Amino acid sequence: METYVFFNGTCEEALAFYARALGGKTVALMRYEGSPMDTPELPANWKQKVMHSTFECEGARFMASDTPPGQHPGYSGFSLSLYVPGDADKGRRAFDALAEGGKVTMPYGPPFWGGHFGMLTDRFGIPWMVSTEH
Repeated sequence: METYVFFNGTCEEALAFYARALGGKTVALMRYEGSPMDTPELPANWKQKVMHSTFECEGARFMASDTPPGQHPGYSGFSLSLYVPGDADKGRRAFDALAEGGKVTMPYGPPFWGGHFGMLTDRFGIPWMVSTEH
């Protein structure tokens, strides 16, 4: 099972942000222009938006796109979970980078079950949980 995240016209910006924050990269990207979705109804300013992409980071991946015009993604009832193998400092760096411009909902620190854990909503409205085993 893999996660698919929708953005309201900011997918490419979000992918660049995640590449900086997590050290990953976009390994596939297709635009609306030239696709079967490139119809006369597609606004000209939407042709270069992301129709589909795949982002990878340290063996994990998710897919993402911009929703078609007129549709608005709503994020509720889920969080992207980022497990950072290794030490707590590496997890802290990922947490802090994702939190830049967003909102921390549970500060990163040692929870009662061990390791380190924190929750945030990033600047694009995506909820995240970041955890490590140490």
